Amino acid sequence: MKLLTPTNIESELKKIRNQESESTLFEINLKELLNEQKIVSKNNFSLDLLKTDNIFHLDQIKKVCIDYRLRFLDLAYFKGNLPESAESEIELLEKEHQTQLGDFKLMAPSVLFRLEKTDDPLLFVPIGNQYYYLVHKWGNDLHPLRKILMWPFKGIWHLLSLVLVISFLVTLITPISIFTKSTDASAFWMLFFFMFKAIASVVLFYGFALGKNFNPAIWNSKYNKAL
Repeated sequence: MKLLTPTNIESELKKIRNQESESTLFEINLKELLNEQKIVSKNNFSLDLLKTDNIFHLDQIKKVCIDYRLRFLDLAYFKGNLPESAESEIELLEKEHQTQLGDFKLMAPSVLFRLEKTDDPLLFVPIGNQYYYLVHKWGNDLHPLRKILMWPFKGIWHLLSLVLVISFLVTLITPISIFTKSTDASAFWMLFFFMFKAIASVVLFYGFALGKNFNPAIWNSKYNKAL
C-alpha cells in the first residue's frame, strides 16, 4: 500500500471549485452568463453539449498554479508535441460543436515549456468571461510532495518562515562550544542570528543569481528566467 499517491491536478482543480461553490449553483450561474451573452469568445461552443464538470474559472486555475508552481501559458510556448489523444479530443469537440477551436492554453510545470517532459499537462480552451474548458489531460501526475516543496515559493513570508525554521534547526545541532565557552540562552540566540544571516544570504544569492521569482509572479509568465 502506497503511503503517498501522486497528485492529480485535475482533481485539485475540481476540489477548489467545489470548495468555492456548490457544483449545481456553479452550473446555473455559468449558463446564465452564457445565455445572457455577457462574454465574448472566439470559440463558439454549443451550450447544451458543454460538460460543466470541465469548466473552470481563471481564479481557480491561478490558485492551483501558485500552490504547485505551475504555468498557464498559450500553447504556442509549449516545446513538446500534443499527443494523439489530445489531437483526437480536439477533433471530437470541433465536430460535436461544429466549430474550429483556438487560443489554447496549457497548464503544466515550467520545464514543459522548455523541454519535452510529461508531468501532468492540462489543455484548456477559453469560453469567455475568464472561464476555461478543460479539453484534455495526459502524462503523469505530479509528485505527491510537490505542493509542500513549492510552499516556500508562494511569497516572501513563506520563504522567510522556512529560513527561520532551518536556521533554528541548524543552531540546535551546532555545538555552541565551538564559538564560545558560554552556553547560556544569549549565546544560543546569537548563534541563531548568525545562522539565519548565513542561510538567508545563500538563499538570496541563489535567487538573484538564477533569476528565481515567487509563484504568484510566474504562473502566467512566458519568461524562462522565472522558472
